[in-house]
Amino acid sequence: MEKALHDDCCYADGESKRNDAAVADLLDFLRIDVELEPVCADREETSCSKNVMRKQRNWERRLEVKKSKRKEEKQRKKLNRQYKDVNEPQLSKRIIKAITKERLEEARAAGLRLCVDLSMTDCLSAKEISRLAGQIRRLYGSNKKALQPFHIFLTEFKEDSLLYKECVRMNDGFLNYLIDVTEESWFHLFPSEDVIYLTPDASEALEYVEEDKVYILGGLVDETIQKKISYMRAKELGIQMARLPIDEYMVKRPNPKNFHSKILAINQVFQILLTFRDTKDWTKALVAGIPPGKGYMLASAASTDVINPHEEL
Repeated sequence: MEKALHDDCCYADGESKRNDAAVADLLDFLRIDVELEPVCADREETSCSKNVMRKQRNWERRLEVKKSKRKEEKQRKKLNRQYKDVNEPQLSKRIIKAITKERLEEARAAGLRLCVDLSMTDCLSAKEISRLAGQIRRLYGSNKKALQPFHIFLTEFKEDSLLYKECVRMNDGFLNYLIDVTEESWFHLFPSEDVIYLTPDASEALEYVEEDKVYILGGLVDETIQKKISYMRAKELGIQMARLPIDEYMVKRPNPKNFHSKILAINQVFQILLTFRDTKDWTKALVAGIPPGKGYMLASAASTDVINPHEEL
């Protein structure tokens, strides 16, 4: 019996020693792994730190650009909101709809006239036609919200055209828009001496929005490749032309792609005219209608809101 106990104890001691040896080997292995890790890290420390710093700088630049864009968008929305009477009592949708309809009917009877010339849609692709239909919808939406709406004309607008089909398809209630739609040319509708054709290629800047004039917008989109289409059409007809006073009140914003464009969508031009009519201030009007992506900023803000030309936009 004693011999059996002695053997068991010897076996246990041997097993314990083997376990201790295994644990020691494992600790040695882990110690070697831990000691080797800093060596690998040291080799890559320089390249890793450079990558981290570069990513950090890029992130900070993108953050600053986003902040700048949010600031400009906030300013535009603030300018658009300030023309609304905050003290006006809350009205029901039915009453608001009736008031809007009354204003638009009054504009059709005696309002300032604005015409979208759709004679050049043959120059547009199917994609551009769809974009133009969307711009007409936004233009009409802005006119509905205006305290002083314009009398809107769509000329040379043919019912069998793709544009007509797109307007009906994309714009709910298009057939009930309170505007004048005709297949006739604006040249035959209005006296030539009353017409001012708005085109970015004109040499003279528009100074005022006069109540007795008819303002013509070319029904083109900013993707159109052909240049000076509306300018050449107005010149051939001997019509007075004018451009928005962008050069007089704005400067180019530095950007890495050096992109600057004065070509605006018809709804953007219309928003500028609406705002100027209400405020008589071109700076407010241009900010309200020209998106930051066009690459321009107010000259008065250039000294306080300059963006690093190496920043990503």
